[in-house]
Amino acid sequence: MRAEGIETVRRILCVFPRYTSSFGTFEYSYPLTDGVQAFMPPQGLLLIAAYLPDNWPVRFVDENIRPATREDFEWAEAVFVSGMHIQRQQMNDICRRAHAFELAVAIGGPSVSACPDYYPSFDYLHVGELGDATDDLIARLARDPSRPDRQIVLKTKDRLDMTRFPIPAYELAEVKRYFLGSIQYSSGCPYQCEFCDIPGLYGRNPRLKTPQQIIAELDKLLECGVMGSVYFVDDNFIGNRKAAVDLLPHLIEWQKKTGYVMRLACEATLNIAKRPEILEKMREAFFVTIFCGIETPDPDALKAMHKDHNMMVPILEGVHTINSYGMEVVSGIIMGLDTDKPETGDALLAFVEESRIPLLTINLLQALPKTPLWDRLERENRLIHDDETRDSNVDFLMPYDQVVSSWRKCMEIAYQPARLYARYQHQCDYTYANRLKVPVSAAQKSWSNIKRGLIMLSKIFWKVGVLGDYRKVFWRFALPRLRKGDIEGLISSALIAHHLIMFARAASVGQQNASNYSLRLREASVPAE
Repeated sequence: MRAEGIETVRRILCVFPRYTSSFGTFEYSYPLTDGVQAFMPPQGLLLIAAYLPDNWPVRFVDENIRPATREDFEWAEAVFVSGMHIQRQQMNDICRRAHAFELAVAIGGPSVSACPDYYPSFDYLHVGELGDATDDLIARLARDPSRPDRQIVLKTKDRLDMTRFPIPAYELAEVKRYFLGSIQYSSGCPYQCEFCDIPGLYGRNPRLKTPQQIIAELDKLLECGVMGSVYFVDDNFIGNRKAAVDLLPHLIEWQKKTGYVMRLACEATLNIAKRPEILEKMREAFFVTIFCGIETPDPDALKAMHKDHNMMVPILEGVHTINSYGMEVVSGIIMGLDTDKPETGDALLAFVEESRIPLLTINLLQALPKTPLWDRLERENRLIHDDETRDSNVDFLMPYDQVVSSWRKCMEIAYQPARLYARYQHQCDYTYANRLKVPVSAAQKSWSNIKRGLIMLSKIFWKVGVLGDYRKVFWRFALPRLRKGDIEGLISSALIAHHLIMFARAASVGQQNASNYSLRLREASVPAE
């Protein structure tokens, strides 16, 4: 549905801020692709763009692809911005630039919803999800698009049911410029992990779209030109297990109908390993990756952070089980926990080798507002505010420099080229071999897709295989893949591996943040001006 009953026409410019360089945005991979410039289409801003009145012209600019220009701002009557904490500096910069043109600027999304005080310069703060606050904002702009005399805070009290969400305005985005496609089925998570802000922001009872909505969104992504991987951005794909079971047959049927042109990925708790009936259906639906917040292999630490559900199955056994259904595990890891010891780093590196997980997002603990961790550390007087020399706002029990040094050592060793490619070799031999054998579709056999593959292969061969300082390791992995005709496995592994290696090298010498939520607001990877 769209906002209704608005006759006045307003021109809205939606601007998504560039990301500060981080482990999870894969920017080192982009030069090896056929023109990728950004990570994923932003669901929230494209959803708002689709919800605006049908007669309101909307422009969308992702500043990871190009900066909003003078012409964009001169065209607009108001500006909408949304993003995460890691984009805080860039969102405030967009506001400053829009104000130079005397435009009212509204900000929404997870960062402002958790920390409204981060954004004192914005004219409108939209706190919460799509709902009555959105309708109020639209009505105010319809009456008067000029900047208000003071900041206005609009808080959602009545959320729009997700079954009434419109299809995000994917057509406004240059979807072929993204590393992954994105889609959302549910919001919220039933668990209360101490460090996580999802229950505080979105609730513990997952809310859902219908399977029919998801199929319509996949059709739209396909129509807009997305081919490759699509990531379910749900906080926990099995937060409502019955809903996941209900959705999967629809995904299987859609994949059969379209020729399996999309690989699917999602985020789920590790206890999905206890649900073989779900894993089998996910395999049939061509899910190839699951991000699991393993956080730590230490059982005492898992208990302390209220993540006991990760111990419902032994962690290594759970990873092996998921791999046996053809799905690679990507793992979140946290360092700097209260239970950490001097030997924690070595234990983590041993886990990396045993699990054979190639990609682990290793971050320092950061306390986020609206989390039990924040509340506890505040009581213990262990929150550190406004110190931009640090990579964490937590006063660790271990010395800060020792924690950071351990993190850098883990990054350096875990992503040494030979170690990383050995883990990818295991994935090719074991995990990928268990994937559903799908027919080659007409789209995959098309000249445009073949050309795309050749462009990526040539760039990988030249930049990594010829110019790269780890080229010997690369060719030891690549040649057997070429002999087997596994071009897809070679390209996907090499793309991700290059980012991990290059990011880890920068991290190990202090040139990258040790947390996605770091207080150290480094320069963004893509300059806006």
